[in-house]
Amino acid sequence: MKVLIVDDQTLVLLSLKKWLTDLGYEVQTASNVVDAITEYDKFLPNLVITDMNMPIMDDSNYSYNQDAFIEDAPGLEIVKHIKKENNDNIPVMFLSGNTTEDIISRGFELGAVDYMKKPVSLSEIGARVKRLIGAAKIYNTNAVIDLNNNRYIQKGCVGIVIPCYNEEKRLLGEEFKTFVRKNLGYHICFVNDGSKDKTLEVLHELRKGHEDYISIYNCEKNGGKAEAVRLGMLHLAAQNEYDYIGFLDADLSTDFDDFQDLTTTIFTTDFQIVSGSRMSRMGANITKESARAIISKTINFIIRKTLGMEINDTQCGAKIMTKEIIESTFQDKFLTKWLFDVEIFMRMKKVYGSKKAQELICEQPLKRWIHADGSKLSMKDSVKIVGQIFQIAIHYR
Repeated sequence: MKVLIVDDQTLVLLSLKKWLTDLGYEVQTASNVVDAITEYDKFLPNLVITDMNMPIMDDSNYSYNQDAFIEDAPGLEIVKHIKKENNDNIPVMFLSGNTTEDIISRGFELGAVDYMKKPVSLSEIGARVKRLIGAAKIYNTNAVIDLNNNRYIQKGCVGIVIPCYNEEKRLLGEEFKTFVRKNLGYHICFVNDGSKDKTLEVLHELRKGHEDYISIYNCEKNGGKAEAVRLGMLHLAAQNEYDYIGFLDADLSTDFDDFQDLTTTIFTTDFQIVSGSRMSRMGANITKESARAIISKTINFIIRKTLGMEINDTQCGAKIMTKEIIESTFQDKFLTKWLFDVEIFMRMKKVYGSKKAQELICEQPLKRWIHADGSKLSMKDSVKIVGQIFQIAIHYR
């Protein structure tokens, strides 16, 4: 039993190919429409699983007649090739985050037989494949197959940058590994910021067995958190894999559940940056040291006046954004070590203007934020921050 999977995101292809291969199916993949049609004619699969939205071809220099393709959903071209041009009776299943009724209807009119909306679990995909073409012999006898699998193909692919400096004792390895195992479509990039302890060794050990979903960007010299985040964000933005890219603190003071809420917001709105906010509110578990809380409120007040924008918590270490924001605000080094979040917003004001910038930013309250012991930011550093705020104000005025 042969299955052709078509999707432009490598993480989706890797996850789905492994799952179906472990179930006993022979699997081939393609990442664009032209390659999918070529592979179909060569591979002659029993089933095709395809996304609706993907590039026609990876090579931007390829010359083709745009009018000959279905512009708003090129993936439908694969169905048209199979059903209309080849007159084949091979079942085609859509696996897509596209929920446009007109496009889905056109897909079924062309001859598709099933549609699965992302996010969707691997176990459900396996069950639908079995219903359409039957079960396959388990070729991979060493595969551990959990038919109650709760791992999910996400709506899109998200990169997460985790800056690390001397985090040997604070890195919660199991939490990171559990997250990428369960949530297919997320990639974590740890940036080792010239750590002097065994952080790099811990990261390499953490990555073992999860190489497709966890990577390490190693900086030989310590450049500070701002530079570590900047380099990590630019590193992921240079790849075509990710729809959105964000960052989190290594201590997971903001946890993955809250980060996924930020992800959902940016996927379902027109905001270009969604920033977590540690606002104390009913039902939220937000804890800070009392002295730290007072200093934070004071600093936030000064920052709001400097920004001229009513952002309650610029310094929350959980944000997700589009590549456009990264390309327009991360190219140059940040002036300050700790206030690069403020600089991101200031740079957005320079690029888009104050009114438009505020329309692109969403500040979303967190359900949980716990101050972790071992923070690199001391009370003395907090006092220095006030001077850095004025430095930013002068530079970006």
